[in-house]
Amino acid sequence: MAILTKDTTKKPTIDLTGSGGNAYLLLGTAMNLMKQLDFTPEEAEGVFEEMKSGDYEHLIKTFDHYFGDFIDLER
Repeated sequence: MAILTKDTTKKPTIDLTGSGGNAYLLLGTAMNLMKQLDFTPEEAEGVFEEMKSGDYEHLIKTFDHYFGDFIDLER
């Protein structure tokens, strides 16, 4: 048996292939992150609209652009 230390530097991950990788979850996660990061309402609305302005692939790329430093997306 080994006693392992929890890696606290690892970012949370969203599995895009599972049920947690749907567009609604990504949009909701983005909204929560924007609140935590103190985005102004205008900034948040701009990011939200940009995420919704294309297809699912565009949404993923936009999410990663703004929040990739905080959450990893996995396929």
